[in-house]
Amino acid sequence: MCITLSLSSKPCIGVCNGRLQSPKSMVTTARTEVITAPKRPNTFPGLTKQGISDIDLRVQEVVRRQSWTNSLDGEVNCRKPPFETMFIDDAYDKCRNICAEYAKTFYLGTLLMTKERQKAIWAIYVWCRRTDELVDGPNAEYMSPAVLERWEERLQDIFEGRPYDMLDAALSDTVCNFPLDTKPFRDMIEGMRMDTRKSRYESFQELYLYCYYVAGTVGLMSVPVMGIAPESFVSAYTIYNAALYLGIGNQLTNILRDVGEDALRGRVYLPQDELAQFGLTDKDVFSRKVTDAWRDFMKEQIIRARSFFNLAEEGASQLDKDSRWPVWSSLMLYRKILDAIEDNDYDNLTKRAYVGRTKKLLTLPLAYTRALSKPSLYLR
Repeated sequence: MCITLSLSSKPCIGVCNGRLQSPKSMVTTARTEVITAPKRPNTFPGLTKQGISDIDLRVQEVVRRQSWTNSLDGEVNCRKPPFETMFIDDAYDKCRNICAEYAKTFYLGTLLMTKERQKAIWAIYVWCRRTDELVDGPNAEYMSPAVLERWEERLQDIFEGRPYDMLDAALSDTVCNFPLDTKPFRDMIEGMRMDTRKSRYESFQELYLYCYYVAGTVGLMSVPVMGIAPESFVSAYTIYNAALYLGIGNQLTNILRDVGEDALRGRVYLPQDELAQFGLTDKDVFSRKVTDAWRDFMKEQIIRARSFFNLAEEGASQLDKDSRWPVWSSLMLYRKILDAIEDNDYDNLTKRAYVGRTKKLLTLPLAYTRALSKPSLYLR
């Protein structure tokens, strides 16, 4: 799983080949390009129009729901948990500590954000981490459909001001401070259900949907919290899609980094039809031998992941200035994981690509410089 971030609101138009383009057509064009990103002819057919449409509808629904304008008085409709301020502060401190321990670089970036945004992002991060650990954590052996059903019931309780524990209380307070909707949270839980039922993906169409559920949703959750730059003229729909692209790119990178580890658990998160195009099968994955065919296959997978990061870039620049640094840090560091796979001669079967501490520290000021860039009028 991965944690990604983004933002919210305002209409825009763009220009393509000298003609004005609506936000929706801009996004559809960009998405078609990224899904078919690999340059080799007849390689990786990608998503069908129906697959794109399904995700578009989900994003549109989230944009509609996560809007201040849905409330008659301009405030979020929620039920505040009946706790003392000191208890809520302690709850956020616990979330901060968890974020600082398990997502050190990202946590560092959040320190530039306003206090309210910091706390909200920490609370969202912790809920996502706890959700992921239901399937991949130390107690994953006890996972069952009933566990996820109960977790979804707890989510509803959180949004209705009835948190089960202190960490839930932090998120319960957050949903009263920002216009968050349950849909992306529920969709993430659905992604966990997919993980319990499915260990193979026949096509990128299937894998893309899985990536949306477990990672793209994080970007959609984060949009209302991160905020949009006042000087931006890009529509909420376009920027939500940029958040989605960052989540998809991060998850594809996680998959490529963890191929060997996932294989040890009997899982292959790679499109089966694309493996076949290079004469590869699950047997080649489980053999953990790096061949020329495997290298060629991985080169194409890396091209696709990078393409999603390219589309996410301009969305990051549309964020409120105090929220851009952690997003740019995440984007640039995940790109470096792809670089590390290449440096390992595409051996992600026996080696785990990682970015060393020195490289991470050197990336932070570069990310900060990118975060200073002003939003452009439209996404390219």
